[in-house]
Amino acid sequence: MRRMRGSRTMGYGQIGQHRHSGKQGGHGNAGLHKHKWSWLNINDPDHFGRDPFFVPGARKVAKWLNVGDLEAIAEQGTESPISLDLAAMGVEKLLGSGSVKRAFNVKVDLFTERAKTKLEEAGGKIVA
Repeated sequence: MRRMRGSRTMGYGQIGQHRHSGKQGGHGNAGLHKHKWSWLNINDPDHFGRDPFFVPGARKVAKWLNVGDLEAIAEQGTESPISLDLAAMGVEKLLGSGSVKRAFNVKVDLFTERAKTKLEEAGGKIVA
């Protein structure tokens, strides 16, 4: 091969051989149902189809809320602490990102330790 360097075709015969996509059977996923089928079965058998262990639409998206978003949800009331029922609003978990300036009594099923700490420092609490 060293003596073929710079010879325009590098020993592949007519001009154009061993160039472009003709030598590899097409670009990308071309031929995976035809001439590349045996390669697909060996190297990537799960390429097509779906996951049979999950029914489509059955996966539930978890709804969460950050502690920093509580003040935007709360009404501009003067009572302290402000009571919020996040479970009734469809929120499943309270996360600890953001800051809290007022006291909140929050009813939620799941919460992080960081969220609990921030609420207690502001004078509120989590009611499970």
